[in-house]
Amino acid sequence: MTQANTSRRPRSIEIEGVTHGAAPIPAGARVGNMIYSSGISGKDPANDKLAADGPAQSVFMFQNMRTLLKNGGATLEDVVHVTAFVKDNSQREALNAEWLKCFPDPHDRPARHTLVADLQNGLLMQIEIVAVVQER
Repeated sequence: MTQANTSRRPRSIEIEGVTHGAAPIPAGARVGNMIYSSGISGKDPANDKLAADGPAQSVFMFQNMRTLLKNGGATLEDVVHVTAFVKDNSQREALNAEWLKCFPDPHDRPARHTLVADLQNGLLMQIEIVAVVQER
């Protein structure tokens, strides 16, 4: 029988106030200098409720991304790839508005791929990120 290594830094990263409902999954995971997120949604961390419209979901989604990065020891500068899922193309404007606030320099942005997806339960958009944490 193998014992857990209790001296190892925890791998799971959480976003305080935001859950995946009953799903037993963390918001993200860090191994070494790599951070991978689960789906990051536009839930308000004050009440764990999904915002009602695309612009509000986008604001909370990117806020939750920044919290995940901070909790994993990273910053926006460490993000190398974002996969964005939108319910339909009408959500791209709200997504891009917050994207540009996070990554205003067109010469210093992570790669991004946006897909139209059959999002459920009121989700209008969701992102997944990959970050490479740099020593500072």
